[in-house]
Amino acid sequence: MGRIAVVTGLPLRLLAVVALLLGALLLPGTPARADLQNPRQDFLRGSTSGLFLHWGERTAPAHTDCAQWESDVTNGGWTPQYWVDEARKLHAQYLVLATFHSRLGYARPWPSAIPGSCSTHRDFVGELIAAASAKNVKVILYMTDDPQWHDQGGHEWLDSGAYSSSKGRTVDLTTRDGFGEFSYDNFFEVMRRYPTLGGFWIDNDNAYWESHDLYAQIYQQRPDYTISNNNEDTPALDMISNEQKTGMSPAYDYPQALYTAGPRLTEADFKLPSTGAWWYDGSNPSVDRALTLGRLVTNAGSSVKALMAETAQVNGRFPSNQEAFNTFADGYLQAIRESLRGTEGGGYLYGGLQPGAWNDGARGVTTVSTSDPDRQYLHVVTPPSTTTLRLRDNGYRVAAVTDLRTGAPVSFSQSGGSLTLRGLGGWDPYDTVFKVTTSGRTGIYPASSYTMSASAAASGHGAPAAADGSYLTYWDSARTLPVRLDFDLKSSKPVRYLGINQREDSVSYARSATEQSARIKGYKVYVSNDGASWGSPVKSGTLPSARGFATIDLPAVTTRHVRLEVTSTYAAPTDTARYKRLRIDETWLGSNYATSAAGS
Repeated sequence: MGRIAVVTGLPLRLLAVVALLLGALLLPGTPARADLQNPRQDFLRGSTSGLFLHWGERTAPAHTDCAQWESDVTNGGWTPQYWVDEARKLHAQYLVLATFHSRLGYARPWPSAIPGSCSTHRDFVGELIAAASAKNVKVILYMTDDPQWHDQGGHEWLDSGAYSSSKGRTVDLTTRDGFGEFSYDNFFEVMRRYPTLGGFWIDNDNAYWESHDLYAQIYQQRPDYTISNNNEDTPALDMISNEQKTGMSPAYDYPQALYTAGPRLTEADFKLPSTGAWWYDGSNPSVDRALTLGRLVTNAGSSVKALMAETAQVNGRFPSNQEAFNTFADGYLQAIRESLRGTEGGGYLYGGLQPGAWNDGARGVTTVSTSDPDRQYLHVVTPPSTTTLRLRDNGYRVAAVTDLRTGAPVSFSQSGGSLTLRGLGGWDPYDTVFKVTTSGRTGIYPASSYTMSASAAASGHGAPAAADGSYLTYWDSARTLPVRLDFDLKSSKPVRYLGINQREDSVSYARSATEQSARIKGYKVYVSNDGASWGSPVKSGTLPSARGFATIDLPAVTTRHVRLEVTSTYAAPTDTARYKRLRIDETWLGSNYATSAAGS
């Protein structure tokens, strides 16, 4: 089928193995999805975050003389170990160095044999790779596609004459084709020089690269390199990054603005000092701890990598407010490390408890251990206004709940499909974390025990895909509303609720007239003993436009047939790409609710 199946019901540590075995069976001629999962991505998939470094000739105070900039960098005491140490304080596992950047003078911080822009004698990239590798940190190199800022500040940063002489013909570096050729050559020079580089982070595509099959050549020459693209989901590349998303509520809940379904690698890149430039401009803004930590945690709770940007000065050091935050973050994150490292976001394809909005104004995310799916974590970023926390349990039987930081047991109960924690208080100002031990899921009919059909389906995305255990197959309603999705249990059985994981390929709120949620809004649920007579709906209502699984509770019924009728979705007609679009990854029926696996 040309795709890698992520199969539910397996321990998380086996999912990658399954994916790779299936990947080996992929047919040729499907490059767009052939590398959805690949061993070269292991370091990114195992990462929680990275440190983004915009640092170049135009770092304040700006330099127009390449040699003088290099001299000032060295004489100022630049050392690669400082960046590695600061990244480790943030518990980041990779660095992205943006020096060959259109707004920073197009400098190349390595000894280049290719004329055309500033190139240093000192091998800053090589030194950084060596220092990072010693601490098990990867370095990724930013490469720009864009010549439009070639004369920013009244200085010409690109030397078309020198590059033309080296090529024996005229090449104008200020054009996209000319710059595409120049940067293309630099990709290959970097590959020759740095076999242990983590890969490239590109800021959108260049037609010259595409017409010369750059990405395929990178993977062929350096099969361990990853390639990430900013703000553009290029299927042939490893990861999409999403730049400085704002406007969601609460402001820290970054994943609300993302639109890429897992297990596609997804990254959120944002500034730590949330005001000011991406690079050092002479200022020293404060770092908003609540916003930054909230973004880090909510991204981890959605299996999204957090690429955090700090503004290195000419000598490489960060302004004092950023250094202070890094020192604070080191101790803060260490105390909750196990809930962020070696975990995936809960409530999505890896299972787990409900993320998002909870009771009494509470909000947060959940994470699931990749080595033990019965070890889960609740991250309460916004606490409730009461001493009680309540969230959907997704069928998991809970055996124990403790405060992760103190180890103190927490009183809890389960009923009606929800987990309730009681007697809470002393909330952490940024992220209160509870460790939840479960003993598996219960009361959910296996997909093999029923069949699926629908009143409409797009070609290749039929109803059975909505309950096949794979999060890379999905039912698509072919933009038909109302639309029906029917379950046939083959005999009469008790049904208490319907669970739904909609495809996470749209934002969860209306960011603009053309970027809106494609999730279910209005719905009706019917039951029938014979599949012909349905009567009135047993439940109708409105689902919130929210990430993660949704649950529709039903009156206690015994039935053979269950029908979900979707009457409306959230996207308005102005969003032509998502209007009436409905895609569902997985659905399931619950025969009964989970109860506690231990006394509370």
